[in-house]
Amino acid sequence: MAESYEVVPVAHVVGGRVEPTDDYWGGTRSIIRIDGERFTSDAVKGLDAFSHLEVVFRFHLTDPTDLNLGARRPRDNPDWPEVGTFGHRNMRRLNWLGVSRCRLLEVDGLDLHVEDLDAVDGTPVLDVKPWFAAMGPRGEVSEPEWPSVMLADYYAAPGER
Repeated sequence: MAESYEVVPVAHVVGGRVEPTDDYWGGTRSIIRIDGERFTSDAVKGLDAFSHLEVVFRFHLTDPTDLNLGARRPRDNPDWPEVGTFGHRNMRRLNWLGVSRCRLLEVDGLDLHVEDLDAVDGTPVLDVKPWFAAMGPRGEVSEPEWPSVMLADYYAAPGER
């Protein structure tokens, strides 16, 4: 069942944070700079009509020895239940893939100015998609209590609390 794929970044994050942190991503502004060697401005035509993007990226700063493919407590908090690797959204993943939804502020050539992208300067971007509300969750959404508690400050502005 083991297969491998080569994935080439279509862009890189420029600016914003320089190191990953657990919280306070609110108001973080950065640029997704699309590779001008492979793409022209036609690649982003019409993208400015969307308010949000979905961005697939690689956690390029992850320590390869810091993987935990089994169960562990979120943020190592003893008050929260053990959750398997697929119950987490962090960087400790086998393929080091992250997915983020962010606000698109401006399209300037092949530079996508965004806010609240929780990827750091230099992050390889594997894909950019416009957010379609119709593609969001269907039906009632349920989750345990711990993610809401854990992420209460995730999109707070630095120094807000």
